[in-house]
Amino acid sequence: MSNQTIDLNNFQQKVLLLPEEVDCFLGGGRGGGKSYALALLALRHVEQYGDRARILYIRRTYKGLADFELLTRELFGLIYGTAARYNGAEHVWRFPNGAYIEFGQLETHSDYSKYQGRSFTLLMADEIGQFSTPDLLDILRSNLRGPKDVPIRVVLAANPGGPGHHWIAKRYVFTGKPWSPFLEPKSKRQWCYAPSTFVGNQFIDIEQYRNQLESSCPSDPELLRAWIDGDWTVSRGAYFASVLDESRNCIDPWDKIPVHYGKPWETFLAHDFGSSAPSATYIFAKSPGTNGPDGRYYSRDSLVIVDELATAKRDRQNEGLGWTVPILSEEIIAMCKRWNVKPMGVADDAIFSKSGSGAGSIADEFNRGGVRFIAAKKADRLTGWNIMRRLLADAGKPDVPGLYIARTCQYFWETVPYLGRDQKRVEDVDSSGPDHAADAVRYRCLRERMEMSQIKLGGVHY
Repeated sequence: MSNQTIDLNNFQQKVLLLPEEVDCFLGGGRGGGKSYALALLALRHVEQYGDRARILYIRRTYKGLADFELLTRELFGLIYGTAARYNGAEHVWRFPNGAYIEFGQLETHSDYSKYQGRSFTLLMADEIGQFSTPDLLDILRSNLRGPKDVPIRVVLAANPGGPGHHWIAKRYVFTGKPWSPFLEPKSKRQWCYAPSTFVGNQFIDIEQYRNQLESSCPSDPELLRAWIDGDWTVSRGAYFASVLDESRNCIDPWDKIPVHYGKPWETFLAHDFGSSAPSATYIFAKSPGTNGPDGRYYSRDSLVIVDELATAKRDRQNEGLGWTVPILSEEIIAMCKRWNVKPMGVADDAIFSKSGSGAGSIADEFNRGGVRFIAAKKADRLTGWNIMRRLLADAGKPDVPGLYIARTCQYFWETVPYLGRDQKRVEDVDSSGPDHAADAVRYRCLRERMEMSQIKLGGVHY
């Protein structure tokens, strides 16, 4: 090993000073030096524990490993020269003292079979915001095993935003103070949240990097703030950041559908089907331009979501309960009876596809169960999202329709505010996250625009 001096920024120094028996979450804005800190932690572990050091570094895809591979080539080449060897085919570093680091991919449960039964002393996972749930990372923890005098450890890293924003913030960010160890109940281990920002990284051109970030999200100031400030309180710093506001869009629950001039407000359902994934069904009420039961004025054609039926597992927002269509139909009808509304509405176009068995479509099965759906006619996803965003942004205005959601629609409020942007198509929602509630609402918003256009042209609703 050479006697090369490695310069560190303040964040990386603080990370290396954390006790090794404390697991660590490196979270914050972009460009703070988190990946380099991971490489430094791995290097120290290799030097301290020699041939007993078994390190696994994880990304969701193999493609995501490329930058870290390049970083370690530079760092380990500086320290060891040719004495440390990297096998690109196996994604493994082997060091002269017998230690090794493996770079791996983990996207599905089938991928975990590559690691089952193997032992590691240090587990590292980068960009964990790409994981919509923590399940795979939790399973991987079972591979932590080592001699008594070698501390086992997990170190994770992520930026705010992305499909995993909600569970990461809940588990690691808002549990304890930054840089202060806290007990994380799931792992029963001491953890520390270590935040960083690019402003504290003297090894990059700060102004140039700021300009790059600003140009990457010109229409989303909340997401930009999350990237620049590393602020996880920007929990809405995702797709609906600038249009969804709890104080404006969230309403207290109603106890009935209001009546205007002797007639109830128009009502309809919106449904996104799922079985292994959750389904989401909402009851919408459409304002004729009057006050609701809560005394609040809802401008004409405003949409109010009064109730929901979501089939997600508890604390697993992207996993369904496996309900069949007959069971779903029964529960949807029961919800409609509570509100005295007809079980009719709009649903995902996909449920109208005929099966090859001759049994008809999922929509036909719903119809036999007493629930009638028509197709959303989704067209381009972005059109529906733009309509939904406009309605959310206009809530509270006296002269244009808005979109309001009852506080009791728990699945909506647990998922929609945290949905990230698609990294390759920033105008769209990242569909790897729990977007089922958002999809159902989008279908109704899109259909509403179509029906309003038909009325102007002399058409009919159904």
